[in-house]
Amino acid sequence: MKKIDIKKLKVKDLNSLREQGTKPFRGFVEFIQSQGVVGLAVGFIMGGSITKLITAFVTNIINPLVGILVSRAGDLNLNYFAIGGAKIMWGSFVSSFIDFIIIAFVVYFGVKLLGLDKLDKKK
Repeated sequence: MKKIDIKKLKVKDLNSLREQGTKPFRGFVEFIQSQGVVGLAVGFIMGGSITKLITAFVTNIINPLVGILVSRAGDLNLNYFAIGGAKIMWGSFVSSFIDFIIIAFVVYFGVKLLGLDKLDKKK
């Protein structure tokens, strides 16, 4: 790499050096703008928040109600059957399945109602 004598540089040369220095950052900003990375990040954060909310709803409201219907325990997660020394926690599985179904339902209808399914289609 050759050394640059700052005293011999002209204004035009300084602008050229400045542009070369910011080129990678400009490319990065253009990538973020063109690829919708900000929208993806917002969607990811909102998805995590909705998942927490629905999980709390299933754990604290749905599971106790279903637990009362299927057993005396009142908590769906505590239901199991034993095979030998192993406990098959079917109540925990059913709880996770209910959680998944509700999250899938919310995401599907959220996308449809907001019209987000039309954004990716090419015109």
